[in-house]
Amino acid sequence: MTFAVILVVTAAATLALRNPIKKWPMLFYALAVIVDVLFVVGSFVALPRSLWSGLFLLVQKCTLSLALFVVVMYIGVFARDSKVKRWLRPIRAELSIIAWILSLGHMAVYLASYLPRMAAGGPMHDNVTVAFVLAIVLFVLLLVLGVTSFNMVKKRMKTESWKRLQRLSYVFFALVYAHLLLMLLPSALHGAAAPQANVAVYSVVFVGYFVLRLVRFALDRRAEGAEVAPAGSDGDGEGAEVELTSRAL
Repeated sequence: MTFAVILVVTAAATLALRNPIKKWPMLFYALAVIVDVLFVVGSFVALPRSLWSGLFLLVQKCTLSLALFVVVMYIGVFARDSKVKRWLRPIRAELSIIAWILSLGHMAVYLASYLPRMAAGGPMHDNVTVAFVLAIVLFVLLLVLGVTSFNMVKKRMKTESWKRLQRLSYVFFALVYAHLLLMLLPSALHGAAAPQANVAVYSVVFVGYFVLRLVRFALDRRAEGAEVAPAGSDGDGEGAEVELTSRAL
């Protein structure tokens, strides 16, 4: 349930900070880097308990970056002329990059803690092994999608190539959900209350997104068909290209 609270607070913060994020994105990138550095340092050196507790919750558990990714992805389920989409769409790339930077700290420490165990052939549960392999895949996707979210990289790519690449964000989002389930389901199936609550929250968020995204895609296609029909088609023709890319990372 903690993630649900963080998600609500994050969504409210993005709405409130929309203009500063758009005006000074480098400031927010720098703040994300500072948070990562503090987290990595805190993994090896004792930090004040209150500071480390916050870093552990937001970075170690990856809740803040995940909440930002969710906000970015959910922008795509709103109608093009909705107030939410018009307000937040201009900062999707900036939010994605902030989330990307924050997730790198989590990934670095996570992979560093599991790689020695994997290399040494130590005992690991099957679900943890699969989750680790998924983490490697997610890390690669994260690097590719994150780097190509920067405007200076995007401008050097062909538009169609960039769009095809960014469609991997859907794969990334689905694999994040699979990774979470692999880590939580064993305890949840054994009756642990906290993992059960977390599985329920994540399921609502992730499954809900894919359902709503498909609904939005269908509604947009229907609207485009209605716009094309008066021009001489029978109403079944395709209209302008529907934006499939979420620019999530």
